Amino acid sequence: MGKTILIVEDEQAISDILAFNLVRAGYETLSATDGQTGLDMARAYNPDLILLDIMLPVLDGFSLCRRLREEGSAVPVLMLTAREDEADKVLGLELGADDYITKPFSMRELLARVGANIRRAAADEQAPSASRPAAETEFLTAGPLTLSPSGMEVRKRGALLALSQREYDLLLFFMRRPGNVFSREELMRDVWNYEYYGDLRTVDVTIRRLREKIEDSPGNPTLLLTKRGTGYLFAGG
Repeated sequence: MGKTILIVEDEQAISDILAFNLVRAGYETLSATDGQTGLDMARAYNPDLILLDIMLPVLDGFSLCRRLREEGSAVPVLMLTAREDEADKVLGLELGADDYITKPFSMRELLARVGANIRRAAADEQAPSASRPAAETEFLTAGPLTLSPSGMEVRKRGALLALSQREYDLLLFFMRRPGNVFSREELMRDVWNYEYYGDLRTVDVTIRRLREKIEDSPGNPTLLLTKRGTGYLFAGG
């Protein structure tokens, strides 16, 4: 049985095009044209991924995503937005969306992102802690941070941090490789698992949100640094 994608999109023509291409790629699809129906279907059918428009009738995409996360749902959410305002993208990620894609987008890019998010979610569910490197079964430490790979939690001076799944994945990637510089393209490939590079601003937005949670002064970071013209590195404090 194929993976199921819930499409929450009020423009029927866009929804139909998405469903056609997803089915052709081997997925099963469900569709909703307003946010409340989308929320009800997400609860009832437990899809493998949700394609979620922001501007929806009855209940907007931000509210839908927030409610799912408050209820404990970890389903990957890929937001569809026609907005270029970075504040909207930051808000979506802060509310628990795994990624966003800006309209108009190519179907190739969309399918790549859908596949990458589903694979990542499946790997998170299936990987037992015993399969992780022995040195990481306890914790990783850097400056004020302590990360537990087995518990999938991060603490700063003992206080538990509320990280999104993508923020956690990104921090874990960096803490395993302190001092190494990674370009946005490399991070998109190795953390987001995209087969080719889409909107690289996704990396910048996630870096910014992560800094706001792990740094004492996000505007003057000491842990997660920018290497001008090259990329990002984790200095470890």
